[in-house]
Amino acid sequence: MAEDGKEECDRIFNKFDINGDGKISSTELGDALKELGSVSEEEVKTMMDELDTDRDGFISYDEFTAFYNANRGLMKDVGKIFL
Repeated sequence: MAEDGKEECDRIFNKFDINGDGKISSTELGDALKELGSVSEEEVKTMMDELDTDRDGFISYDEFTAFYNANRGLMKDVGKIFL
């Protein structure tokens, strides 16, 4: 990942990782997504299921980065909202 892409990924990850523990819980995901608009509990669950590939109940930085890299257009749009 290019340095500017890493910085953007880090910035977005940190917006979701509200408590700063290095992982994103479903509560943090839901709270951050509410900033982007209305989101249902089912939508949060669906996103957690997709992003939490090791099924530990959290989105790690590595899982987030993999999603970021696979969905750069979407993540750039998200990044603009969190400026």
